[in-house]
Parts: sequence; C-alpha cells; structure tokens
Amino acid sequence: MRGEEMGEYGELARKARERDPKAFAGLYEMVYQDMYHMALYTLRNPQDAEDAVSETVADAYAGIHNLRDAEAFRGWIFKILSNKCKRRLKEYLNKPVELGEELTDSVSLEMYTPDPDENMQVREAFFRLGEEERLIVAMKVFGGYQSKEIGAILHKSHNTVRSKLSRALEKMQRYLDE
Repeated sequence: MRGEEMGEYGELARKARERDPKAFAGLYEMVYQDMYHMALYTLRNPQDAEDAVSETVADAYAGIHNLRDAEAFRGWIFKILSNKCKRRLKEYLNKPVELGEELTDSVSLEMYTPDPDENMQVREAFFRLGEEERLIVAMKVFGGYQSKEIGAILHKSHNTVRSKLSRALEKMQRYLDE
C-alpha cells in the first residue's frame, strides 16, 4: 500500500474512532471490494460472503474506538473478517456447496486469467484447496497482504504463511496441470 493511502486510512480511522460515521463509511468504501472478494473466495457463497462482510462492518463500527493504531485499520478489519469467515466455514464444513451462476456472474477473474475456460479451471483449483489455504491465497491475491500481515492476522509466523502460500499455489498448479 502506498504511503498516501496509509495516511488517508490513518486520518479517516482517527475520525472514525471519535464516532464520525462519514469517516467510517469512507474507510469501508476503501476496503469493501477486497473484503467481499476475500469472503467470497473463502466461503464460496455470495450470500454468506455478504453476511460475513456485513457482520464484520457492524463489529468494526462498534469496536473502532478500540483500534490502537489508526494506520492499521485495513489489517484490523481483515482480521475481523478472517475470524467471521473461519466461524462460517466451521458452521457448514460438511454442508455441500454448489457453485451457482451467482458466483460466476458476481466476480470476474479476467484480470487474472483472460481465458474463460482457464477462469473456471483456476476457480476449480482454488476451491480444491483446504480452508486455510484458500484463506491465505485470498488474503494475498484479493487483500494484497504480505506474509507478515497475513501471519499477524492468522496468528502464524510469516515463514509459515509463505510456506503454506507456496504449497497452496503449487497444489493449484498441479490441479491445473491434471
């Protein structure tokens, strides 16, 4: 993230901590798409992703006064989202989930893979990953987090995150090569 964006986060977060709803809305606007994409690719269900993001925003707004470092807003809200996603995954771990038209219509991966057939293959490979692997890949790809940030959010060392990310990407590549 660029320095000017960090400053903008910091200024808005300082105002939001003082219960300025417009400042919080500005913060939310800056992270919504990344949050939704992470939740969607983690949970594999558009409604659950929307619910997780909504719950995260409600909790974040209620607890913004507890944010110690205003510059850390993005990491803080993604940590909340990560916990919401983990809880949801546990709730329906054994429940079968179908990929519907809503998923393919709501998110376009063309910026990552220009071929529609390849898009589907990448999605299928992603969904074959385990829960934690999907979360790490989603945080890296959609959240733009570095391994140290992901490690802090998931309470793991950055070396563990790098290893898991590397193995997950290798798995995806093997799935794509099948």
